[in-house]
Amino acid sequence: MRRIEMAILGTTNSVLMVFCACVAIVAVGASVRKAEQRVTELGIGVKFKPEVCELKAHKGDLVSVHYIGRLSDGTQFENSYDRRQPLDFKLGTGSVIKGWDQGILGMCVGEKRKLKIPAKLAYGAQGAPPNIPGGAALIFETELVAVNGRSGLGPDDVVESLLGMTSEDLESVLDS
Repeated sequence: MRRIEMAILGTTNSVLMVFCACVAIVAVGASVRKAEQRVTELGIGVKFKPEVCELKAHKGDLVSVHYIGRLSDGTQFENSYDRRQPLDFKLGTGSVIKGWDQGILGMCVGEKRKLKIPAKLAYGAQGAPPNIPGGAALIFETELVAVNGRSGLGPDDVVESLLGMTSEDLESVLDS
């Protein structure tokens, strides 16, 4: 009789452990889904800011930004560091997603920010298949590399590779 009680007790403990593990898995899954749904407004987190801000990004500036893009579940979909080529664009003109136009504004060269961008400021309900599903919130780790072809390292610090332009080309774009 004692052996039967011990066997039942052991089986009960095993069933209880399996039940607890299942509950934990469901809870983690639910919290991941909640985290994905929580990004409803643009979140800007400053991860590093230089002590001295020589150059700051303003609307209309030609900026160069390195970034890592992830879905809110952590899945990476883009990485400019791997390509060794930052993204160059004119800030505030709609050439990138709205979350970037707003999140990069005011950054200093050398500054790093984490942008949490809701779908409405990213690719919306349609997404950007195949890597970005519809309605996806996006997380970007960004680093401002240059503003108007300058890295802020000194008076002759022009970043020649910016859009493959010479400094004369860059001036004509900025004047337009």
